[in-house]
Amino acid sequence: MVELPDQYDFWGSTRRIGPVASREGRTVLWWATNTPSGAGTLRLTHASVSHVAADAWGNGAAWMLAQAPRLLGLDDRPASFVPEPGVVADLVRRAPGVHLTRTDRVFDALIMGILGQKVQSDAALQSLRHLARRFGEPAPGPCELRLLPLPSVLAALDYSALHPCNVERARADRILGAARRAAWLEACTSPATLQLLPGVGPWTAAVTAEAAWGDADAVAIGDFHLPNTVCWALEREPRGNDARMLELLEPYRGHRARVTRLLLDAQIHAPRRGPRLAVSDFRRR
Repeated sequence: MVELPDQYDFWGSTRRIGPVASREGRTVLWWATNTPSGAGTLRLTHASVSHVAADAWGNGAAWMLAQAPRLLGLDDRPASFVPEPGVVADLVRRAPGVHLTRTDRVFDALIMGILGQKVQSDAALQSLRHLARRFGEPAPGPCELRLLPLPSVLAALDYSALHPCNVERARADRILGAARRAAWLEACTSPATLQLLPGVGPWTAAVTAEAAWGDADAVAIGDFHLPNTVCWALEREPRGNDARMLELLEPYRGHRARVTRLLLDAQIHAPRRGPRLAVSDFRRR
């Protein structure tokens, strides 16, 4: 059992955990990964207001159980964020129990970040599932999840092997390069260090840092939609850019990722000026 703090929001805190995860309603989370001790699967069940039950399978089971409090975001302190009255303060008041979670699996988070470069999120998720089915192993335990491929498996591939997964050469080369430096990646501790890897810029480093380390200040510079969302939510400006977004987020420095997470979870969107783009398919090119 994992003891929870007062007002903890299980669904709100864990809804973005990935990349290999599934849910049963709002009270059960399954998460699988290749841990330092081997493959592992963790099931978290929101058993009561004050506790979450944790069960694990596989050679990585002990690591998964030890990771459970961090995965739930219990080392995050949302109460330390007290914004000035306004939109952000209202969102904090509406979601007091949302914590920033962390997986401490940098390679997994980075692969998802690379797959999300300059494509729609649906296309990135589809590619991730293809990679897991094609090169990953079934996760241990009574679940139907498939693990992401081990870095050693990906490192032995040519970029063309990823093309059937709807990954063009540029992203494929970045994934394979990351796989060949997986040990170095897991030792990284900051977005700046991640950007030393070829093909990893501020956007990819930020989304990786938020997922892997629960970085409360990581800002996804270069995102297609986020500047518009921030500018619309905070100043009712329908269009924005990175410079304007950073200007508006500056008063929240130290918690800028927390602010953008609150805006996205509240489903605040700038007015659209056109239809949704079709999901990218590089396999036809």
